[in-house]
Amino acid sequence: MVAALFIIDVQNDFTEGGALGVDGGAAVAGKITDYLREHSDRYDVVIASRDWHDAGNDNGGHFATDAEPNFVDTWPVHCVAGTPGAQYHPALDNALVGVHVRKGQGVPAYSIFEGTTVDGEAVPALLTRLGVDTIDVCGIATDYCVLASALDAADSGREVSVRTGLIAGVAPESSTAALDTMAQAGIVLVPGDA
Repeated sequence: MVAALFIIDVQNDFTEGGALGVDGGAAVAGKITDYLREHSDRYDVVIASRDWHDAGNDNGGHFATDAEPNFVDTWPVHCVAGTPGAQYHPALDNALVGVHVRKGQGVPAYSIFEGTTVDGEAVPALLTRLGVDTIDVCGIATDYCVLASALDAADSGREVSVRTGLIAGVAPESSTAALDTMAQAGIVLVPGDA
């Protein structure tokens, strides 16, 4: 069995004080670092995604530029490539990450499966090349990019778990609904952060 850990979008703009800050995001960043330091032997590869949006355009309608964001399909400007908001949160030790994935880059993107490595390799191809058959998912936000990434991982035919002590969501109601959706898709919800 080849195991991967997905760390989804633990970025400054998605933590407290960021453009789309999530309560508990900074704490999750630190918990993921602690978890990896204690359990590095659980994973053959650690893959972290980041939103990496273009500057100077609406990224395929993802950024609300002509109207107020609806926070469903359109969002305030966030995680623009090369800006502090797009960087990993400082509590996440990115030296523990083996593969860095960028998603967005001119188009809306929620799932890590929509991203590419810094070398341009698509995530499905990467997982196939590495022979990954089990995936644990953690990160931000439970009700958006964690949900999309976990569902795509399950749809890829792999065994998928979400570490519920290592995620943070935008809102309690939508986060609970997201966890229910994941469970119904056969994704194992692993409580705690150990």
